[in-house]
Amino acid sequence: MLIITGQDLHVDDVVVVVNGEPVALDPGALPGIERSRAAVERLVADGEIAYGITTGFGRFKDEIIPPDQVAQLQVNLVRSHAAGMGPELDERTVRAMLLVRANTLALGYSGVRPVVIEMLLALLNHAIHPCIPSQGSLGASGDLAPLAHLTLPLIGEGEVIMQGERMAAAEALGRAGIAPLVLQAKEGLALLNGTAFMVGLGARLVRRAINLLITADIAACLSLEALHGTDRAYDPRVHAARPHPRQIDCAAFLRTLLAGSTFLRDGRSGTVQDPYTLRCVPQVHGAARDAVAYARWVIDIELNAANDNPLIFVDEEGRADVVSAGNFHGEPIAIAMDYAKIAVTDLGNMSERRIARLVDADSNGGVLPMFLTAQGGLESGLMIAQYTAASLATENKVLAHPAAADSIPSSANVEDHVSMGATAARQLEQILTHVESIVAIELLAAAQGVDFRRQRMPDARLGKGTQAAYDLIRNHVPFLACDVHLAPYMETMRQLTAGSMIKDAVESALLND
Repeated sequence: MLIITGQDLHVDDVVVVVNGEPVALDPGALPGIERSRAAVERLVADGEIAYGITTGFGRFKDEIIPPDQVAQLQVNLVRSHAAGMGPELDERTVRAMLLVRANTLALGYSGVRPVVIEMLLALLNHAIHPCIPSQGSLGASGDLAPLAHLTLPLIGEGEVIMQGERMAAAEALGRAGIAPLVLQAKEGLALLNGTAFMVGLGARLVRRAINLLITADIAACLSLEALHGTDRAYDPRVHAARPHPRQIDCAAFLRTLLAGSTFLRDGRSGTVQDPYTLRCVPQVHGAARDAVAYARWVIDIELNAANDNPLIFVDEEGRADVVSAGNFHGEPIAIAMDYAKIAVTDLGNMSERRIARLVDADSNGGVLPMFLTAQGGLESGLMIAQYTAASLATENKVLAHPAAADSIPSSANVEDHVSMGATAARQLEQILTHVESIVAIELLAAAQGVDFRRQRMPDARLGKGTQAAYDLIRNHVPFLACDVHLAPYMETMRQLTAGSMIKDAVESALLND
């Protein structure tokens, strides 16, 4: 069971909870939570003015709410802001959002009762997943619409998915023996006003991106072997001379993957250098590693950040200071997601160009037959597989446009700059899905190329890492000796890539070597 404190949640913790691990609140977090809650209750009792507690929201910030209506204000907020549209989020992303919001509230700056956090965790642990439309967030003031849909089931409203069945939230709570939450002052605002959608989804995407980076390295090496390339460009002296750390790490990993290969040429005579998509893998893939590492750094910070408004600071004497500010603004996450979008898009560009070289005998110098088929003309081989990769790579170039470069005023121009961070995260998800497919096609084509080369050199050996990848591929997809219905094999390869099976098989082989 994962224990949350508000202070030490990380990307990989989100992943294990998304996959079903139960969660509990650390009792050590309760004093801070209770202090901030007591401050809210005193503020209401004393009739003080504080944004979103005794006032309206957004443009209505100057509308004073009487003490007997502050609870209704919170319910009205949730209902009115549940205004999202579009395809609904998958259950894994919803689980990530529930966890992220609970951890943020556990920090003790939001003024909610402990029962609010316990309610979020109850939904997680009973696998009650709110139905949340994916569109509607501007990324400031946080992810308002998605989080309103997340919050509705806590008060017994809206719809959820439970055990694969869609039902009214009230019915699901009844089945689980959970009483609906009765919101009190500040609690609706604390649940809605934050970055849980873009951060929860972002955490999942960072883990996918890390898997994809490693798998793309593996695909590049298998392509290098199929194309009779050289690993001279991965020489450690080259990368020490340009000491970007992740470029150095990437080159070292490539050398490990290729160790022992006899499919490579020496590279000291004849054709001394390869095309850029083979020669510059450490430089390009290394830069993509930089972007994903930055995204992980940002997400790890935001997972343990107080990002609603206002925040409540209580001193040792119990005096409270309620500060209206802007920690809900999603700009840090938006920029990180945009940066990762560009990097992953270019990872796909590199992979697609390697596919093009694998299938084009004119480009690969006749090392491999045209379109990787022995009966060109009668058969088309992998001709159209490359079309598919090119289509996906081109679509990514549109999706990679930085969402954070845009902004649109909202709430009668009170909220006059927004981050579009949720849009950036959703676009990154699409790009990752596309590039997982592109890399899967590259692996399919590279394995086909290796088999053609092996016909002429049956005793040749692959590298210790690429051999493990090749073996896994051939356990699921045969050598294509004639034209076949390609899509099922491409889908199989996509699952091996996206599900981290390629990566895991190679890492296991290297670890056990």
